[in-house]
Amino acid sequence: MFLKMRVFALSLLSLVVMSGPVMAQVIIDKVRIEGAERIEPSTIMSYLSLSAGDSLTQQSLDKALRDLFSTGLFADVVLRQDGRDLVVEVVENPIINRIAFEGNDQIEDPELLAEIQLRPRQVFTRTRVQSDITRLYQIYRRNGRFSVNIEPKIIKLEQNRVDLVFEVDEGDVTTVKSIRFIGNKVFDDSELRSVISTKESEWYRFLSSDDRYDKDRVAYDQELLRRFYLSHGYVDYRLISANAELSDERDRFFMTFTVEEGERYKIDDVEVNSRLKNYDVSQLDEKIMLKRNEWYNADLMQETADKITDALGDAQYAFVEVVPNVKRNRSDNTVDVTFTINETPRVFVERVDIHGNMRTLDSVVRRQMLLVEGDPYNKSKLARSEQRIKNLDYFEVVDVQTKPGSAPDKTVVDISVAEKSTGELSIGAGYSTSDGPLVDFGVSERNLLGKGQIMSFSTVLAGERTEFSLGFTEPYFLKRDLAAGFEVFHSTRDLQDESSYDQKRSGGALKMGYPLSERWRQTLKYRLESNEIENVQDDASRYIQDQAGKRDTSAVSQRLTYDGRDSSIFPREGGMYWLDTEFAGLGGDAKYVSAKTGYSHYYPIFDKVVLNVLGEVGAIKGYSNTDVQINERFYLGGSTLRGFENAGVGPRDTDSDDALGGNYFYRGTVEASFPVGLPEELGVEGHLFTDAGSLWELDDAGSDITDKSSLRASAGVGVSWRSPFGPIRVDAGFPIAKESYDEEERIRFNFGTRF
Repeated sequence: MFLKMRVFALSLLSLVVMSGPVMAQVIIDKVRIEGAERIEPSTIMSYLSLSAGDSLTQQSLDKALRDLFSTGLFADVVLRQDGRDLVVEVVENPIINRIAFEGNDQIEDPELLAEIQLRPRQVFTRTRVQSDITRLYQIYRRNGRFSVNIEPKIIKLEQNRVDLVFEVDEGDVTTVKSIRFIGNKVFDDSELRSVISTKESEWYRFLSSDDRYDKDRVAYDQELLRRFYLSHGYVDYRLISANAELSDERDRFFMTFTVEEGERYKIDDVEVNSRLKNYDVSQLDEKIMLKRNEWYNADLMQETADKITDALGDAQYAFVEVVPNVKRNRSDNTVDVTFTINETPRVFVERVDIHGNMRTLDSVVRRQMLLVEGDPYNKSKLARSEQRIKNLDYFEVVDVQTKPGSAPDKTVVDISVAEKSTGELSIGAGYSTSDGPLVDFGVSERNLLGKGQIMSFSTVLAGERTEFSLGFTEPYFLKRDLAAGFEVFHSTRDLQDESSYDQKRSGGALKMGYPLSERWRQTLKYRLESNEIENVQDDASRYIQDQAGKRDTSAVSQRLTYDGRDSSIFPREGGMYWLDTEFAGLGGDAKYVSAKTGYSHYYPIFDKVVLNVLGEVGAIKGYSNTDVQINERFYLGGSTLRGFENAGVGPRDTDSDDALGGNYFYRGTVEASFPVGLPEELGVEGHLFTDAGSLWELDDAGSDITDKSSLRASAGVGVSWRSPFGPIRVDAGFPIAKESYDEEERIRFNFGTRF
């Protein structure tokens, strides 16, 4: 079959050179080119090392032949002598008319085409085809398909043109069937498998590629094993070999790691050797995490070196070098650890360089920096600046490094970013216990025109609510750290189940926010809203019937926040405080003053286990002989007090059983989030929680109102999944303190997807 993948000698070419012994030296009178169709004779002559007037010898003929074939333009070349003329007969290689792929389902044509070098209108050669097939095999193997088979087919066309077709049999994904360890005595195979990133093939890994063989990943796994053993005190650990065997069917791999664990070492002595002038190393004692007579831990050693580096960075030693050294005492299986600090000068920031931002303006990144040109270098501020840039969520990669400046006391802050899409066109579908089935549509851009501006439009259509909103925010209004924006909205809610009425809201707001310090921020807001209570049932509470109709609200509010979390996206440590106040009465019908304040803190108590503690209280009070209306009150239950329905706790009409809301509330939550033993890539977490709170008091409440400020509490378990279809969470809450008239909700389910 044409183009089998093997190397051909020149047997495929009709190479005819003068037969018989070389005659006496001949001087060439003329060179004639025959057989050229597409290539100009003058071009062929330029490649030929012989011309009129040259001597015709065996050596010169051999060289001329090699030169012509090396161009890749010819499928066949014949050199012969005709009297005193040299005749060059050529058969040109065809031109590629089209390149196509057949049989490829998993990898699209553009991705395959990008891997090969041949292109339409180029000269076809077998060597280039072989090279491209090798590249195609590589890309399929990177995708875990080692049983792939690729056959090139040539379709000849007129005018010496060909179509090149790669017929691809992709085969099945070649997964890792088993991972074994040899030589391990302290840790069993299952524990070591949990350390490495390559996983054995299981049914639930259909969303992951971790069970596919990848030689780069195996190299990373070797490093993970080394770190694991060193973190447990096995200083002499060695990896003897890491082998991967492919089955005869080429559909699965068998991996074997051979290790030599060695002895386990304890720490005998830890000291800091500083070469910094006039620096008291006793200040660093609290940074040392390694203790005598404890097992050696390479992770703690590196963490100690980082903490020392950070502390010295805060003291303006920007390029300080902290080198940990380990000395083995094999006689008693102990180690001595020395942290050597090399002398460096104090430095200042010379400049801040930003690159990689193709769309985002430099100023958007630069305004997140807590260090500017001329400032004393401070490593903690630099780390917080890096986190602030990451919190923008404009970039896939944010890498902040320091480089030497133009003088020993100067440093350059180098910020490298890789942008990601910040616009979103979304269509969603899902189900919520509180709202029923829902669909939503939204268009948003978080980095409009690369200026960091935020614009969004969204609509939600649900079984019990509809919402439309449009908003815009300029985060640096007037070129200051002053966020200014507006929003307009319209929504309807079906509250028949809770309170026997429907609610319609329409309005808009202007807002402005500014920092009080690095972590404190203040936001001011003016809201103008029309609120209508409609479709009130005939048997509804008189407190609801009396409030039916339209009511206008003109209110100013403020929000004061403190954000000390390590990340605003996936917090694991630190806390956030908020204080919300609102005053209504600048025109309109509503006249009240309200306030809410709360605090939420995250504690990393174990590896990948995070405890969240939250508390919040609130109050609202009318003035000028105006009562607080039902649409202005607080409600408790559902997501704010699991185990109880939405508005399931608080004042209630004893006749109609309608929830009426309350003027005062408090609530608290303690929740632990933890892995459930499934592979981390599945994104499944378990949750244990307990919620507590209460809601009470109405204006002008009569004897037909049941209202108690007693504590309500619940406990429960939950599971969440960051699925490819959207976040899914199920909570089972069980009331442990309640009143007889409270409405319970044992299971709460939320599912949504965006595509």
